Formats: sequence, structure tokens, C-alpha cells
Amino acid sequence: MTYTNPVLNADWSDPDVLRVGDDFYLTASSFGRVPGLPLLHSRDLVNWTLIGHALQRLEPAGEFTKPRHDCGVWAPSLRHHDERFWIFWGDPDQGIFQINAPEIRGPWARPHLVKSGKGLIDPCPLWDEETGEAYLVHAWAKSRSGVKNRLTGHRMDLDGRELLDEGKVIVDGDRIPGWFTLEGPKLYRHDGWFWILAPAGGVETGWQGAFRSRGFFGPYEEKVVLEQRDTDVNGPHQGGWVRTPSGQDWFLHFQQKGAYGRVVHLQPMRWGDDSWPVIGDDGAPVAVHEKPDLPPQPDAAPATDDDFPGGRFGRQWQWTANPQPGWATHHSGDGLRLTCVRSADAHDLRKLPNVLTQRLPGTPSAVEVELRLHSEEPGARAGLAVLGDAFSWIGLQRGADGSVHLVHRFAEGVAEQERDADHPRLSPTGRARLRIEIGAGARCRFFHDVGDGLRPSGPVFAATPWRWVGALLGLFALAPVGGGHAGAATFSHFRIDHL
Repeated sequence: MTYTNPVLNADWSDPDVLRVGDDFYLTASSFGRVPGLPLLHSRDLVNWTLIGHALQRLEPAGEFTKPRHDCGVWAPSLRHHDERFWIFWGDPDQGIFQINAPEIRGPWARPHLVKSGKGLIDPCPLWDEETGEAYLVHAWAKSRSGVKNRLTGHRMDLDGRELLDEGKVIVDGDRIPGWFTLEGPKLYRHDGWFWILAPAGGVETGWQGAFRSRGFFGPYEEKVVLEQRDTDVNGPHQGGWVRTPSGQDWFLHFQQKGAYGRVVHLQPMRWGDDSWPVIGDDGAPVAVHEKPDLPPQPDAAPATDDDFPGGRFGRQWQWTANPQPGWATHHSGDGLRLTCVRSADAHDLRKLPNVLTQRLPGTPSAVEVELRLHSEEPGARAGLAVLGDAFSWIGLQRGADGSVHLVHRFAEGVAEQERDADHPRLSPTGRARLRIEIGAGARCRFFHDVGDGLRPSGPVFAATPWRWVGALLGLFALAPVGGGHAGAATFSHFRIDHL
């Protein structure tokens, strides 16, 4: 039996992986979305399901009342030590945080700031059984610190709450010919060596490096262990190494794919005659490979569809900032009831915290949802969006004359507000079926049905990412600034089908 890459064909950015017993767990960057730190589970490293999130609110909470799409949780590391799960991550504006839990599903502790400072990113801990000591390595974001291309190491208290020294640069990428943007380190012990698996060269064009030293603080020698070669997998790097119970080694990493974000590949790994890791097909990524030597599992993938039972949304959804009570209301039936939140930024979805999002699928797909606008407020609107540095949405809006219109709007990346992508048309029932067909290159075609069949709307819209985050699908309900409750909208039967 074989598998085909990518094994996670959506934006599961900067993955790290861990095995505990027969179970594999994965977490990924979540940036400014809430809840954060997704937790995925697998039994075969190929089929993954989303089982929850470790971070319920971004800290400090006051910093994330509005969207900060490229900020927040960067490149977490997932570890298991002392019968607890641990996640360390860097917030480039705050510092290095840590949370832990007795079980993968929690309860997870509140975030603890291990090291404060600007530009501290991509931390990874190691509790070393050979020396009985704990260590931490991290990288640097030049945008915040003025420093990049180097890895700093610390001794760490065994409880993972504080660092025991000022830190030392243990790998300086500027001293390695041809290397730049060294980041994303993952720290391991193997065969008497300290190992750091770390990418370099940038997210779209880089490679995976391995570093080894007999002592944690160095000196380290380096080797490129995975690169594009003549494949179509650009920039294959940044991920984690995991070993199966039978002793097979595997490496999970990302590939940057524009609006789709960073999709996840699984590579075979072995230790060569020179005791260095060999990843993929002798250092080149594989497209198809024999599955790991693990018990066969049914096909699975993180959930996308949602009927919103009782008004509750599935764990695949994330807000674009820390949520406020009342944005989504529970009720006795099915369907997501979103409050039409009053906002002075209703003209620009990029600025709104109350957009409920999930990842753009990496394969050609059709997205559908049914919408009913209950609000009587003139200017109230709700819809289905493709959200990135540019955005486009289709939905319903209440007119000044009390009628409901089907509207389709968009904004370019440089635009400060949206404008019409097609002419509005009347929706006699205040209902609509909305559809977006996402083709190759994340080119999106919009459709609507207001009772007279499915019809196309507007020109093709090419989805765009933010700087570090792939494009998102979003549901929202809004109203202009004013007083009093502005009503609500109900979404139902959300579906994503592969084309």
C-alpha cells in the first residue's frame, strides 16, 4: 500500500510531530486565529483527524481583540515528558510561551512566558535523559529583532518554566557558506549526538538542514538533508522527525503553495552509512511512497463539512481574533446563527475579528452554504468569503427600502475598502444558496441561487495569502455602527466537495 503527498493538503503550517505509544500527534502554527495550536491525531502518519486545540485564547488577550493575521502563534514544538504533553511556541512580539497538559485533549495550562523579548521564534525544548538536563533552542525574526540566520541555545529548568542562562549562539548561519534565513529548529538526542533539524533558504525556496554536536552548545557541523532537486516540491523543509514502534523513521515537513498556505508532506527517513539522516529519495522529496509499517487505517482527513447542530460549530473553525460572547448563539435546531455585529470596519473583512474561518482546501473544490438573513437593519449583511490580503465575498444585504439583495463584493490587496464584483439582485425570500468553485491556482468562481437556480456571479477571483498565512474561507454577519441589537443571520449545510 502506498500514500501520496501531501498527506495534509491545506495550510497546516510549520508542523511538529510526536509519537506516544501507538498514537501520533501533530500541531502547527495558528498565527492570529482562535482557538489556536491545532491538535491532530493519526495512527499511520498518513490519515489525520483534528481532535481539538490547545490554546483557547491568545495572550495577552488585549493584544488580540482585532485581527493580527500574521502574528500570534509561530512554529510550535510538541513534546512529551514526565507524563505530560508540552507545547512551546514563539510570539514574535511577546516572546517564548509554553503550555502543558496531562492528556493531549487537556486540560491545558494557561500560557506561561518562558522568555520575553522581540523576535524570539521557533523554540524547541529537550529534556536530555543522558545528562539529566533540559535545554531550549530558538531562532530569530529580523522584522522584530534585527537579527536572523542564527540559533540560540539555553539551559532550561526541568519544569520548563524558566531559562538558566543568558543564552549563546550555537549555530550562526552567516558563517556557513550559502546559508540564509536559518530558522525553525527541532532539537533531538540520537546516537550520542545532539541533533538540530532546521530549515534555511526561505519558505518558498529553501532546504532542510541537519546539525550535530557532541555537546549542546556546540560546535555543530551541518549538512543539507532535503532539497527540491528536480521535483516540483519547492522549498521542502521545516518539520519534525518521528520513529514508529518498529524503528522506522519518518519526517513531516511543509511545502509553501501560495494561497493554499503550507501543505504537509511525509518523507521516509533513514540513517546513512555516515550516520547522517537521509530524508526522502536520497535527499529529494517523494511524491508516492510505501506507507509506514503501521496497522492499516481507514481514510481520514480533518473535518470540513458542518451542519452546526444546536448552533454549535465544529473544531475546524477559528475566529480571526479573540471572540466575544454572543457572536454565535446556541439554539434548539441546526444552523449557525451569527449575530450581525456592528462595526465601523464593515467595508473591510480583513479588519474584522468576528469572521469564522477554516482553511482553503488544497485540491479543486466546491464550497457551498445556505444563508438566511434575519436582520431588519438597513445595511446589515452576511456572507461566504475567501479571505486573504485580497478578499471576495458573496451574500445577502438588507437595503434601505427593506428588501434583501444578493450582493457580491471584493477588495484588492492594496484597496482600503470593498466594491461590487457584480450587480446586486433581489432575493425575494431573504435566503440564498452560495457556492464558490475553487480551481487550479486558487482561482475562485462565485455562484448564487436565490430561488431561480444556480447562477454565476462576477469575474474569477484569484485567492491570495497574507504574508505567512494561506487564504481562508469565512462566514460572517455584520451591521453598520448604531444602537441596539442588529439581528442575526443563519448559515446551514456547509459543504466542501472535491471537483
